[in-house]
Amino acid sequence: MDAGAMPAFSIENFGCRATDADASAVRRELLARGLTLAGEHASADVIVLNTCTVTAAADSQAREAVRKIHRSNPGARIIVTGCYAQRAPEEIASIEGVAWVVGNSHLSEIPRLVGKLTAPRGESISAIESSPSNSLQSTGNFIPLARLADDAMSLARGPAKILTGDIFAQTEVPALPAGLPAGDRTRPILKIQDGCSNRCSYCVIPMVRGRSRSLLPDAVVDEVRQLCAAGAKEIVLSGINLGSYGRDLAPRAALAGLVRRILSETQIEQLRFSSIEPQDVTETFVSLIAGSERLAPHFHVPLQSGSDRILRAMHRWYRTGHYAERIALIRRLLPHAAIGADVIVGFPGETDQDFHATREFIERLPFTYLHVFSFSARPGTAAEKLAGAVPPAQIRERARSLRGLAQTKSEAFRAAQSGGTLRALTLNRRGDDWTEALTGNYLKVRIAGAHPANEWHEVCVTAP
Repeated sequence: MDAGAMPAFSIENFGCRATDADASAVRRELLARGLTLAGEHASADVIVLNTCTVTAAADSQAREAVRKIHRSNPGARIIVTGCYAQRAPEEIASIEGVAWVVGNSHLSEIPRLVGKLTAPRGESISAIESSPSNSLQSTGNFIPLARLADDAMSLARGPAKILTGDIFAQTEVPALPAGLPAGDRTRPILKIQDGCSNRCSYCVIPMVRGRSRSLLPDAVVDEVRQLCAAGAKEIVLSGINLGSYGRDLAPRAALAGLVRRILSETQIEQLRFSSIEPQDVTETFVSLIAGSERLAPHFHVPLQSGSDRILRAMHRWYRTGHYAERIALIRRLLPHAAIGADVIVGFPGETDQDFHATREFIERLPFTYLHVFSFSARPGTAAEKLAGAVPPAQIRERARSLRGLAQTKSEAFRAAQSGGTLRALTLNRRGDDWTEALTGNYLKVRIAGAHPANEWHEVCVTAP
């Protein structure tokens, strides 16, 4: 970094909308502290990688990203945070180039930590405040955070430091900094819930995100107001288990009630929802979305398997009959809604019969897209110890089969919308003579001409 120049940082996010919201919050805080956002990792002084650990492939992707960045920019200080950092901090700390590993438990400390790493040599630096749950680990040795007042450059150049703690000690969702930086007005993600109190046998997320907890309704409404004032026209409400919003609060709240408050107390033009579990797709909730043009007709409802036997082994509480009823309810009240699902193939013990049941079940339902995941055992989960591992080649073939089916369904949905006129919001992707936009029912379309992001357009949908 040149003497007198403002430090530059970059952020790369891996994973779900909740991690995207976390990365956005860190980015806003760093900009507010006077750092500049680098256009690429190669020109950054500090690089923050916000990781996912939902699959072994996600872990591998994060490790490879660290190595690639370090090769291209060996002088940069790399901070690895997120779910992988919370689950396996020592594993990440062993990778050459990593300066700090910060778990989800201490995500809010990153802006101050970056300040330490970018401070001029010899400058007095105050320590990160210590609390009973805070600890610093340096290659296996824990020391109090009060000792973080060491010289920033020596901290950056020594062995990787680990800052993490008990995620289950977290009792609330930290309020996000208000407003949006310039150029970040299109479809901001507002995380209103974090953690999960379910115990699906394959899922590591409760271990790295903690128990379910919710942002207070007043804080949510205030944040929506400020995002609107900053220019946002669509906001995506997100959470690890969004439908459980408010059940941990006193007095207890509900997602539907929160949405009604947002609609009545703010000027937001469109709200969209991230993943909603089947049990939360109630007639009340679907009717709420059907009754307002300000709510995007888009449902992402995790399925995971179309075999009741596998659902039982996964510790998913519903069965296929119940799930099908909820999807039918959506289609009845919102004929043109987008309906997506997550599906896992290759869960231990999944037979050909189980897979065929899944494929046939998906064929029958009006899905408009799928997210297909290949099973990988996550450390510490119940599924890690299950017998009946499916051969990798068979998992790949099953995944290909479902992705092909998903493509067919996606094309059929677009064809069904062909000729109709829908409202779409322009995005940041464009070519020489077109601009990409997104409809309320989650169709990506191209509008002729160059248009700024975050504009509404009436578009005529054409078949692929």
